[in-house]
Amino acid sequence: MAAEKPTNWMMKGQIVISCNCDYGCPCNVNGRPTTGDCEGGWTWHIEQGSHGDMRLDGLNIGLYADWPAAIHEGNGVATYLIDARADDPQRAVLQTLLEGGAGGPWAIFRKTFRELHGPRFVRYEVDEQTQLPRVTANGAVSVEMEFIQNPVTKETIHPRVVLPEGLVVKEAALVATKRFTVNDDHVKYDHSGRYGAYGFFQYFGP
Repeated sequence: MAAEKPTNWMMKGQIVISCNCDYGCPCNVNGRPTTGDCEGGWTWHIEQGSHGDMRLDGLNIGLYADWPAAIHEGNGVATYLIDARADDPQRAVLQTLLEGGAGGPWAIFRKTFRELHGPRFVRYEVDEQTQLPRVTANGAVSVEMEFIQNPVTKETIHPRVVLPEGLVVKEAALVATKRFTVNDDHVKYDHSGRYGAYGFFQYFGP
């Protein structure tokens, strides 16, 4: 009996990134986390997505974690959220992805967790039409970004990072978090005023 062929999937859209590191996040260039540990996460707004014939357009997903050291050193605890607007088949597909069962960056992250909790279904609100994206999710997550200012001139600066080998994003605008909070039974922190970034993502699988 022939093995069942994995279903092709794709998604693209905007990713919002925030963590406890200083502006720019040394992890982007394979440095150590600013404070020694890594507490942060990602929100993916899927502008266009599919899993076989199933559409995933307009949905949002999130993964938020706490590692005691650098991500690649493992032993992390994480929780993942899925847009409550997703129907049951969409929820099942997104759950498989976020748990690392169908490739993408989540399959790599999964290897770094000793605990992965979820899914938690939340009403996401992602405002991507403003100058800087904002994310809220039922009191579970709140991300509001602001531009970084030159400490001498007080002028706004617009740094970017280009990551040809990047796991979750290949190019991103670097900003600060005016607000970044995660409130979950398993992952909880407030790292407002720290690192933020956003950019375009595009993944294909399996």
